Amino acid sequence: MVTASPGPPLPRTGPPPAAPRAAAAGESEIRRSELAGFLRSRRERIAPEQVGLPRGSRRRTPGLRREEVAQLSTVGVTWYTWLEQGRDIQVSVSVLDALARALMLDGSERAHLFHLAAQSDPLPGRGCETVTPAVRRLMEQLEPIPAGVQNSRYDILAYNRTYGRMLCALDEVPEEDLNCMVLAYLNPHWRAGIVTLQESTRAMAAKFRASMAEHLAEPAWKMLLDRLLTQSPEFREVWERHEVQAPSGKVKQYRNRDVGLLTVEHTELQIGPAHGPRLVTYVPVDDTTRARLERLLELALAAERGEREEPGER
Repeated sequence: MVTASPGPPLPRTGPPPAAPRAAAAGESEIRRSELAGFLRSRRERIAPEQVGLPRGSRRRTPGLRREEVAQLSTVGVTWYTWLEQGRDIQVSVSVLDALARALMLDGSERAHLFHLAAQSDPLPGRGCETVTPAVRRLMEQLEPIPAGVQNSRYDILAYNRTYGRMLCALDEVPEEDLNCMVLAYLNPHWRAGIVTLQESTRAMAAKFRASMAEHLAEPAWKMLLDRLLTQSPEFREVWERHEVQAPSGKVKQYRNRDVGLLTVEHTELQIGPAHGPRLVTYVPVDDTTRARLERLLELALAAERGEREEPGER
């Protein structure tokens, strides 16, 4: 008796197995649940006084209420409630950025938030590949001339010691705020150091608009624009003028709290592709400014050594 050998398996004509799809749905549900729990835990740990809100006598919720988080991050209360309930809704990077700020997340918590939402954080980190060791050594050798590396979005990617103390203590600024547009419109210490504040901020907005024309669909640009429009009435008023201006070097004046008035010539050197990162320097235009920048470097070096020195004469 001859037994026929089995032939090749017949091709599958029905729908594909549902297991992979079910696994993906299960992972998504777990991720949403983790995101909801994480948001609740961060909300409940923030006291109203920390964000400038009154506590009131009838508050029963530990930390902030949902509507307060929604208000601080300028999102709808219903939408934020759904997010904390783990519902299947889409979350943009600009909303995640606003929530991270409203909930006062540190760098690790911010990264966790974006990971749970299955989004990439478009904010540049300090470990930018453009800022090579050679570029860092160049900035150090330029001291006391202030120098920093920026991209076309005005993110500050790196800087030397005099740049870090010229307008405010940059080492104390949160990494997500290391952007000249944010500092010029939202940081009171940086703003206090700009002698011609309105002229400078208006020019920066015009240059930002001109640069953004090539990046209109990019999340990082939209996220920065949304933040400025939401948090700065001054920026909203300037932005509505639709002014544009090409980058240019010019003589500028800054008022440093430690050494006094600085008169410098602002110059830019492209160190990457066109419209990419650039080295920004502030060259003193007179001997008085050079001496004051040297003093500023001395103060920075003393701070590194842990010494306390009195500011020099202004």
